[in-house]
Amino acid sequence: MESLEITWQELAAMETETYQLVDIRDELSYGYGNIPGSICVPEAQLRKTYETYAGGLLVVCCQKGERSREVASYLREQKVNARSLAGGYLGWLMTQTKESEEMEDTFYLDVEQSLRKKFKKSIWSRFTKAVRDYELVQEGDKIAVCISGGKDSMLMAKLFQELQRHHKVDFEVVFLVMDPGYSPANRQIIENNAKKLHIPITIFESDIFESVFHIDKSPCYLCARMRRGHLYHKAQELGCNKIALGHHYDDVIETILMGMLYGAQMQTMMPKLHSTNFEGMELIRPMYLVREDDIKKWRDYNHLYFLQCACKFTETCSSCQDNGQTNSKRLEVKQLIRELKKTNPYVEGNIFKSVENVNLSTVIAYKKDGIKHHFLDDYDQ
Repeated sequence: MESLEITWQELAAMETETYQLVDIRDELSYGYGNIPGSICVPEAQLRKTYETYAGGLLVVCCQKGERSREVASYLREQKVNARSLAGGYLGWLMTQTKESEEMEDTFYLDVEQSLRKKFKKSIWSRFTKAVRDYELVQEGDKIAVCISGGKDSMLMAKLFQELQRHHKVDFEVVFLVMDPGYSPANRQIIENNAKKLHIPITIFESDIFESVFHIDKSPCYLCARMRRGHLYHKAQELGCNKIALGHHYDDVIETILMGMLYGAQMQTMMPKLHSTNFEGMELIRPMYLVREDDIKKWRDYNHLYFLQCACKFTETCSSCQDNGQTNSKRLEVKQLIRELKKTNPYVEGNIFKSVENVNLSTVIAYKKDGIKHHFLDDYDQ
């Protein structure tokens, strides 16, 4: 019997018609980055529908090759010709990293050209509209463009470089990467992508992953809060007055619905915020109007590959099992919006605009500056 594992080099030497590459990570992880030609079939779904893919060789892929071994073994017990991709998506990504080191130094120029031409309307124009409409960049600003290593923040960095070339306002940028305890492989992927895209990153280190690694309840939430605090502190230390995060349009509408459905509150992700803990600092979201699908198209058009998250939880393949409560809720909301869009093509825009058209006369209660106001307070006045 063939080995349970198959390497990417072995797979690349085969005819693509002879096998089907199935990625068993959740849709969020798959959407952030995947192997071309693969299809997303989450583990639970594959275990129920494996007969659909019977016939040829079924190659199972996960984040690091651990969950996929278990699934491939299970499929073999069901008489399916299955093998696990050694190293998973991360292993494949490392092979791409090595190959990209040999790419021409002018690669980044093609990426920049794509923003000016092919993606001018869908990405560049929406980015500049957000900057203009929400007054995100002003004369004399020094902005820490925070890069996690994913598709959103890397695109944001390129957009800021383009903005500096064409914007009439004089401002500075620092491309800031925090290493909260990445594995050497994950850090190498981030550094290599930055080099390939000609982004001069400034890296600083922290021990956040060690602090949250053994926390069972909401480690991702705690990690995100701690990361933001460290980013503010480092940015302020570098003389910045703003930090820029890569949240996009889809993040905004999903946050609105998540607040309503799971938090019993009506709120949105603001395009900019004054920091409450770091005096004089501000957070801005210049990708506020950019659609995630367009970010993916930019990534794929330029043959770029990124990690969703480089933390120790994904290192142990926990993301393959979709254990993160926040992630699963966000995925539920994504699927809900997708279903609603089938009957109402304007649903996404309507959700986004709903927080711009709040009629306080028809709201039972609302909070402002921590104070709750109720409609009965002045009902008889």
